[in-house]
Amino acid sequence: MPSRLDSFFQISQRGSTPGREVRGGLATFFAMAYILVLNPVILSGAQDVNGHQLSFEQVVTVTALVAAVMTVLMGLTANLPLALAAGLGLNAMAAYQLAPRMSWPDAMGLIVIEGLVLCVLSATGLREAVMNAIPMPLKQAISVGIGLFIAFVGFVNAGFSVGAEGSPPVTLGPDGELTGWPVLVFCLGVLLTFVLLARQAKGAILLSIVAMTVLALIINAVADIPDEAWGLTVPALPDDIVAAPDFSLIGEFSLFGAFGEVSVVTVVLLVFTLFLTDFFDTMGTAVGVTSEAGLLDERGRVPRLGRLLFVDGLAAAVGGAASASSNTSYIESAAGVGEGARTGLANLTTGALFALALFFAPLAAIVPAQAAAPALVAVGFLMMTQVSRIQWSDYGVGIPAFVTIAVMPFTFSITNGIGAGFLAYVVLAVVLGRRRQISWLLWATAALFVVYFAIDPIEQLLGVS
Repeated sequence: MPSRLDSFFQISQRGSTPGREVRGGLATFFAMAYILVLNPVILSGAQDVNGHQLSFEQVVTVTALVAAVMTVLMGLTANLPLALAAGLGLNAMAAYQLAPRMSWPDAMGLIVIEGLVLCVLSATGLREAVMNAIPMPLKQAISVGIGLFIAFVGFVNAGFSVGAEGSPPVTLGPDGELTGWPVLVFCLGVLLTFVLLARQAKGAILLSIVAMTVLALIINAVADIPDEAWGLTVPALPDDIVAAPDFSLIGEFSLFGAFGEVSVVTVVLLVFTLFLTDFFDTMGTAVGVTSEAGLLDERGRVPRLGRLLFVDGLAAAVGGAASASSNTSYIESAAGVGEGARTGLANLTTGALFALALFFAPLAAIVPAQAAAPALVAVGFLMMTQVSRIQWSDYGVGIPAFVTIAVMPFTFSITNGIGAGFLAYVVLAVVLGRRRQISWLLWATAALFVVYFAIDPIEQLLGVS
């Protein structure tokens, strides 16, 4: 049996051992386990167009389930130590861009469509071609912009940044100053998370969430704090730590329902934005993790890339079908690689731990937003680090990158940021005589975004209500 295991996963061939793979799988899980809290915080904290909110406990269940299944599938098919879970940035778009325009089932249906598109492109080999069509500075700027957007969401969720009803949340606290114990928990959490990251502590984000949750439990027990001060989740020990998983959200999606809520052009652009974000995040993660593991070939190619991309696309579709939002490959898999993981066997360990987490939803439900939000700020920082790779001295590159990065948080819209950046890049390329640098796909995308930003006058012109 050990020889079959070694042969199937090529453990010896890649210079690893079963023990290293198990340790690597453990490290990966603990590095990314924060998603079991953050995904429910983001998705259950938003309302759809009908004012409906998803159940925190149910989102915990589907988050763990999809992560477990798709991580194991990646290990068995692609044989890579690359775990998957609900994507940060993708879930933010679902919560703050899709849901306000349509019902949750309709929003999740768009994610299913996006995942199916990724699967088709992966199966036909077109996904690599699309990758080459988007300029690298725009890819980096999109990641940085989403990082700022996620950090902004963290400040808002924690009550650190607040605005009057109907106005942008850009005030320090409700009255220009920070008040209350819950915000103190958030501030301490941000400091602790950054200290742990700076010290390169393994599982830094998860450790911070656990520490701040314990602090919040103590504060809530000894101080007279109204429940509404904490927001949606009050830090109080549940009656039961273990509970049967609630799978009610599985299958709660409408594949074409969004077409009845918004215009066809808007649907196409929303799906494209989801696709674009998922696409480039996966490519960067795949190259980064496999490179660190020493698995790239002599031409710098990722092994079994076709299988990797197909499973990643399937994970997006399955995530939407389960209302867990799009699932994608996780850069935190590098933690497992650092512990020696080199094969898909590590994924079996990570997936098994996610499956075990299915039964601990009540425990995750005690984590207040103030304890989880520092992780959003930290992830924003990590995504922001790519800004140094952009060639700012070249205005034809720097200006579109700046526009992309700035528009996302300032308009509270990932779609707006990507669209504005694409348009700025195309216009400046034309002005600077760089037309040959613009592929047909970039021209087509820019044209779609012109329609997107001008949708209201176009609809008036066409007499569409």
